[in-house]
Amino acid sequence: MDGEQNGTQTQQGTQQQEQQAAQQQASRQETQGKHAKETGVDAGTGSGSDAEAYERQLAERDSRIAELEAQIADAAKNAETADGLRAEIAALKEQGESDRIDFALQLAGCRNVKAARAVLADHGGDVEKLKEAEPWMFADTPQKQTGKTGFPNAGTATDEGKQLKHWEKIAGLADDE
Repeated sequence: MDGEQNGTQTQQGTQQQEQQAAQQQASRQETQGKHAKETGVDAGTGSGSDAEAYERQLAERDSRIAELEAQIADAAKNAETADGLRAEIAALKEQGESDRIDFALQLAGCRNVKAARAVLADHGGDVEKLKEAEPWMFADTPQKQTGKTGFPNAGTATDEGKQLKHWEKIAGLADDE
């Protein structure tokens, strides 16, 4: 089994060496091509087809660089948009938490929500602890609804007998004694 691993490692090492050699060769050719282009001399065998191939390679490389730069610009733009959206989400979450606290204070019967919010941090953000520590900020009992229902009050005197006599008199049914 060790022999197999050693053989695999040897193959991988050989492949890496071949790749490095190919990269070095390509680097040398590119350097020679740049020098030839600057001096106006063909780096290859002297034929025009090598120069044209080199020009095409340079053009392809330049177009690939431009594509990558465009992708980088798009990614940066998307990152800016994402950061803006994250900031907006954080602001909405903060507003929601603030509204939740206000609502909890109102449900607890708080007389002045703004004053209670100022003191709430001293009690760990717990409305019940605030209510126990500062009872003067809260109403003793919830306010009762006031208004008329249209029904007579229970236990009050009515004049039903008087009204009945009045209508009997109008109808001519009154008992004349």
